[in-house]
Amino acid sequence: MQRAAAVSLVIAFSLLGSAAARADSLTPKKPSPRVAAEKRKASQRTPARPEVKDGEAEARLIEIYKLAGQAKGREALAKAERLVQDHPNFQLAQLVYGDLLTARSRPLRALGDVPDGAAKAGAGMLGELRQESLLRLKALRERPPAGTIPSQFLALSPRNKHAMAIDASRARLYLFENTSSGLKLLGDYYISLGKSGIEKNAEGDLRTPLGIYFVTSNLDPKSLKDFYGSGALPINYPNPLDVKRGKTGSGIWLHGTPPAQFSRAPLATDGCVVLANPDLERIIRTVEVRSTPVVIAQSLQWVAPHSVKADSKSFEDALHNWHKAKSGGDLSTLSSLYTSDFNSYGKTLADWTALQRTEVEKMRGRSVQLKDLSYLRWTDSADTMVVTFGEVPSGSLTGPTRRQYWVRQGSQWKIFFEGVIG
Repeated sequence: MQRAAAVSLVIAFSLLGSAAARADSLTPKKPSPRVAAEKRKASQRTPARPEVKDGEAEARLIEIYKLAGQAKGREALAKAERLVQDHPNFQLAQLVYGDLLTARSRPLRALGDVPDGAAKAGAGMLGELRQESLLRLKALRERPPAGTIPSQFLALSPRNKHAMAIDASRARLYLFENTSSGLKLLGDYYISLGKSGIEKNAEGDLRTPLGIYFVTSNLDPKSLKDFYGSGALPINYPNPLDVKRGKTGSGIWLHGTPPAQFSRAPLATDGCVVLANPDLERIIRTVEVRSTPVVIAQSLQWVAPHSVKADSKSFEDALHNWHKAKSGGDLSTLSSLYTSDFNSYGKTLADWTALQRTEVEKMRGRSVQLKDLSYLRWTDSADTMVVTFGEVPSGSLTGPTRRQYWVRQGSQWKIFFEGVIG
């Protein structure tokens, strides 16, 4: 079978069936007492299932699609049966299994070839499962080019051991390790976003925010309702750029799914980012609180690492000027690098200038070293840099960790927020 035809059939199998037809085809016959007793004995002898790996269920589902697209229906059906046995709450896998069973008993006249009444009754769920299927296939067909990274990651310090980037258009989260040779993609996962989509602006708008955020804590799953699954990683929405733009709301988390659901529909949350529990568990085991950036974009732009370095030259010059002025006690130059509407947790530019003067006097001419410098770029209606570094006076071993938000005004970069975060 030619590739185009195979892909067409792959998509066809992801679209067939309905919740009602699936339920009928998957309802097992009630076993006799003797058979039931034998099954109970067998289950007692069966060793516990190994820990489910992140991405494993999706990989198995995609393999079933491929087999179906190659007209290997019997093999696809066997793998689908094992998948739903291992993950009975994986609704999309149940749908595919039902489709394969139906195809054995009669030819399918059209996509979603079920009685009109059943199709109408299950239209909502069927539509969500179809969309989930298409998004999983889209993300796995359109892989990031080898050796590329999301354009937001200009420079990460060794303290940023990991990073995450979310592509809303593909319903996908990408997990990276920050190695000595650059960012390495560890895995990527299907996600669910807000019911009303993206670009959160206000409390209760059911949207997922866009921007650059950081994991702020790791919530113990024992303290959470089953609804949140294996745990939760809150992020710092609203960040200073959100606050500057008047955005409201809070409680945006990366969290898991309740026991009855393996995954949720693409747009099903109140604004949080939701993953299958095995995928979330991998992320929780991997990332660090406070130092892990989370980029949430409408669509990620994948670029070569050397290109982002060249693109950041003008900003690096501005940061160098800030560093030089701070180390040299040049308050006039230092003040010129802040916006007129600068704000730091309620402190105005005048308040901040007075604070800077006090800090410079305490330094008594000592220079300042910037350690563990990282900066990420966010571009929408404005060009913003999110900068984090340790500010260590000469002669000291440690110093405060600062975070700055810079905005480009014409050809100049200026700071509109600065604060100590650790």
